[in-house]
Amino acid sequence: MIYDITRRVSTTTAVFPGDTSYRADPLARIADGASVNVVTLTTTPHVGTHADAYFHYEPDGACAADMPLEQYIGRARVVSVSKTDGALSPADLPPLPERVERLLIRSFASDLDDSIFPAAFPYLSVELIAAVVARGGVLIGVDVPSVDHAESKELPCHHALYRHGIVNLENLLLRGVPDGDYELIALPLKLDGACASPVRAILRPLPEGSAS
Repeated sequence: MIYDITRRVSTTTAVFPGDTSYRADPLARIADGASVNVVTLTTTPHVGTHADAYFHYEPDGACAADMPLEQYIGRARVVSVSKTDGALSPADLPPLPERVERLLIRSFASDLDDSIFPAAFPYLSVELIAAVVARGGVLIGVDVPSVDHAESKELPCHHALYRHGIVNLENLLLRGVPDGDYELIALPLKLDGACASPVRAILRPLPEGSAS
């Protein structure tokens, strides 16, 4: 069984206000006599479910092509939160096991249509990031547009992730995924100079007998 936790990318997919929406413009059409259909894509790399590159918020950070791939594959814990706005502290999450390498946080946003940009949403806190780091964390994923407050200019959580060598995923679609442990696969594309990359994120059940 595979859980597809990726938002569909279309012309109506919500992007950060002011960013570039997705377009697929035809360059050649079979209907017009061409041998193939060819389209030209125009979009922000932050469209839909995506991985931020460190270059997004650190001047000398890695671009999407150079992010550490191993962190986007492996054991992940899905947890649900009831908070709908504000910074998430460790107390807002269910108790975490001693080791959590990849933490995926589901909120009300997973029930929203792809076209809706939430007016308010829960986001990470430096305290929560530190708690994940203490458990061996290498990735944190959220189902909201940012790991920081939407209007933040200081981006404390983005910078905290970078300091600790953690990568992040944003705009996950965790609707219908029970809380628990899975194998995550969510690789960014090898995009040179890009500040982010869309991903096709999936979860698979762990093999029987996997340690908790």
